[in-house]
Amino acid sequence: MSSPSLGSILRKRRQQLELTQQHVAREVGVRANYVGYIERDMRRPSTSVLVKLARVLDLDREELFFLAHPSIRPAARTNGTATPTSAWDEFRSNKRLHTRHGITRAELRMLEHVAALGAVYAQRDYLFILQTVRQALQAE
Repeated sequence: MSSPSLGSILRKRRQQLELTQQHVAREVGVRANYVGYIERDMRRPSTSVLVKLARVLDLDREELFFLAHPSIRPAARTNGTATPTSAWDEFRSNKRLHTRHGITRAELRMLEHVAALGAVYAQRDYLFILQTVRQALQAE
């Protein structure tokens, strides 16, 4: 199975956030058709556009950079091994975030199972999942 492309990651995330290409383009400072080209992997954005896309879509800048420039990833490794920090690792260790959102140990264990299902690209996604579960449990 091939790894996801930059365009597919951007499109999926934009759709998750229910944003239009026009909205993303306006926030990034490019034309909407350019966002479409990037999402279809017909263009490779500059580093400055990647940084803005990461901010607008709440994605990891480094991961977007490596998706846009896959040949650079091996060169960025230290002693042949990379130790990227995942969104889960950041979320799990962010005690201020836990306190601010009243996250319990049981909720952290539940979210750990979510993290094991596959890649989540931003801490914000874990908060969204948590809020959705909380809301569903209150509806009972």
